[in-house]
Amino acid sequence: METPPQVPPDRTGPGAMDALHEAGIWAALTLQAGPPWLEQFWVYLTSHFDPKSIYTFCFPLAHGLDARVGLMVLWIGLVAEWLNVVLKWFLFGERPYWWIHESGLFSQEELEKLPLRQFPVTCETGPGSPSGHCMIPGAALWPLVTALTAEVARSTRSRVLRLIPFLAYTLFLVAMGLSRIFVLAHFPHQVVTGILAGSALGWGLQRCPPNFRVFRFFVAVAVVLMLSALALHSLATAAGIDLDWSLRLASAWCSDPAWLRPDTRPFASLCRVVGSALGLALAAETPLRRRDEDQLLDGRLRVASTVLALLALQLVHRLPRPSDAAALYRHVVVHYAAGPFLVVSVLPRFIIALRNFLEPSQVPPHTN
Repeated sequence: METPPQVPPDRTGPGAMDALHEAGIWAALTLQAGPPWLEQFWVYLTSHFDPKSIYTFCFPLAHGLDARVGLMVLWIGLVAEWLNVVLKWFLFGERPYWWIHESGLFSQEELEKLPLRQFPVTCETGPGSPSGHCMIPGAALWPLVTALTAEVARSTRSRVLRLIPFLAYTLFLVAMGLSRIFVLAHFPHQVVTGILAGSALGWGLQRCPPNFRVFRFFVAVAVVLMLSALALHSLATAAGIDLDWSLRLASAWCSDPAWLRPDTRPFASLCRVVGSALGLALAAETPLRRRDEDQLLDGRLRVASTVLALLALQLVHRLPRPSDAAALYRHVVVHYAAGPFLVVSVLPRFIIALRNFLEPSQVPPHTN
C-alpha cells in the first residue's frame, strides 16, 4: 500500500510569503503522491507545451486556420514573453525546488523525510513569478479561442457549444498550472498570477492589432524590446540589484546539472522575442500577392502548407545548439526569425508553385 505524502510540519513562518510558499510545498506533495499515469501526464504537458510551443506549434497551426489569427497569436505571444521576463526580474519570485532549501524553515532531517522529486523539466533558471508557462499561452491563445468561439456561434445558437472553446482554454491553463506545481517549478500563487495576467494581456492586445504588413514597425519593435530590457537590467545592476540571483540558486539546488537548460535563461527568452519580431518584419517585407492568397483559399493547399510549416519548424528548432552563451543567443534570434518568414511567406509560395507545376490546369489566369 502506498504511504501518504509527509506534509511539511506546522509552524509559524517569518511572514505571509513563507506561509504561502509552505502551502505550495504541501500542494506539490499532494500532486506527486498521485498515480504514475498522472505523473506522466503532468511531465508530458509541461515539457511539450512550454512557451516555445507558441512559436513552433500554435502559431503555424493557427495561421493555417486563419492567417490573421495566426499572426495575432505570434504577436501577443512575443509581447507576453517580454513582459513576463521583466516581471520576473522585478518580482523576485522563488521556485519551490530551491526555496525549500534556502528558506531555513526545514531541518535536514525534515527535508530527507519529504518525498519531493525533481524532474528534467524542473530546473528553470529564471525567477518564478509569474509563471511563463501559464502567462504566455494564456495571452497568445486568446485570439485563437475568440476566433473559434465566433466560428461556433455562426454555426449554432447553443450557448453550451459556444462555451466549448473557452472551457478548453480554461482547462488547459489549469492543467498547465498543476503540472508546474507538480514538477516543483512554481508555487500555486505564481501560476494563478500567470493565468490572470496572460488572459488580461491577450484580451487587451487583441483590441489593438498592429498592421502586419508594415516592415519598419516590427523592426522597431525588435529594437525597442531588446534595448529596453537591456536598459532595465543595466539600471537595476547599477542600483545594486542582482537580477541574476536565480541562476546561482538553480545551479546550487538542481538535482542533476544536466537539467539546467540555457534556453530557460531570461536572455534566451528575450532573444526569442527579438527573433520573432524580426521574423514578422521579414514576412511583412515579402507579402504574398493577392493571386497567391486567393489560391490559398483552397483547403488542400492550406492543409499542405500548415503541415509543411509544422514539420519545417520542428526541423529548424532541432538543429544543434552552440554551447557558448553568446553564440547560443545569436542562434536563438536567427532560428526564431526564420519561423514567421517560413510560415507566412516562403512555404505558402513553395506549396503554390508545386501545385501549379503538378496541376498546370489549376493555375488561375493573371489579372491586373
